[in-house]
Amino acid sequence: MRKDKGTKISIIGGAGSVGATTAYAITLSGLAKELVLVDIAKDKTEGEVLDLNHGAAFINPMYIRAGDYEDTEDSEIVIITAGIAQKPGQTRLELVQKNIEIFRSIIPEVARYSPNAILIVISNPVDILSYVAYELSGFSKERVIGSGTVLDTSRFKYEIGRNFKIDPRDVQTYILGEHGDTSFPAWSLTNINGIQIAEYAKLMNIKYDDEFKHNTYQNVKNAAYEVINKKGATYYAIALSAAHIVGAILRDKRCVLPISTLVNDYYNIDDVYLGIPSIIGRNGVEKVLKVSLDEEEVKNLNRSANVLKTTLNNSF
Repeated sequence: MRKDKGTKISIIGGAGSVGATTAYAITLSGLAKELVLVDIAKDKTEGEVLDLNHGAAFINPMYIRAGDYEDTEDSEIVIITAGIAQKPGQTRLELVQKNIEIFRSIIPEVARYSPNAILIVISNPVDILSYVAYELSGFSKERVIGSGTVLDTSRFKYEIGRNFKIDPRDVQTYILGEHGDTSFPAWSLTNINGIQIAEYAKLMNIKYDDEFKHNTYQNVKNAAYEVINKKGATYYAIALSAAHIVGAILRDKRCVLPISTLVNDYYNIDDVYLGIPSIIGRNGVEKVLKVSLDEEEVKNLNRSANVLKTTLNNSF
């Protein structure tokens, strides 16, 4: 029984590194009145909940508990982080078959207890699993969102900001396509608060050439592998990005984020989830934006879509 009526968020996979860290980020954000963590690792889940509750004196009043699927009933948002984690040297797409099977057991239960929820998929490979969640849930495409390339884009902004010695928040750009090895940087859209990046680099006498572009993107593409090799898993930044998406929805920000969403009639791409700039608000995906890409970027987007569709068709 709910102790307090208010925004209810549930995290499936709440005892894992990503799930628990996402719970922590949401706890700090003050976005929820009730937070439910569900995981097959019952003791670990209860331990995470105890740890979070012990900070009650430092956060807004919040009811945090461990539970089962029935305890997630009437959640406004359900975040799914459950699945086999990526290991050193492993690509995200290599996780697909096992994680699809896990989703076959999770998604119907989530849809049963929270038929009006917005689903946010974090588990990898996120684009494929978002499509699987969309199909299994029966929800509208607007209410099934993958974290997409929101984190990749933050990494991209960090790299540009670090090299240009500016605040990454002043960098306007995107990584698009798959959250994985076929992602690509939208250099044609990249600017520093409205100043095209090439012009800004010239004004500041900063090197900006093909070598810079290549090295910057390689650092972004390999970022997760580097973190996994050094500490075993990535979870802080993805948790922050998940909380950012949740905030955009619950606060009806109508901000533009490159979440993973169902794409149709988009540069000849149909029926696939991809990281694409979209307006995010209280209804989930309010609008998918068909941004102007150059010829090479369109090819990269189609390549990314083809890889994902082929993998999905062979697995689901």
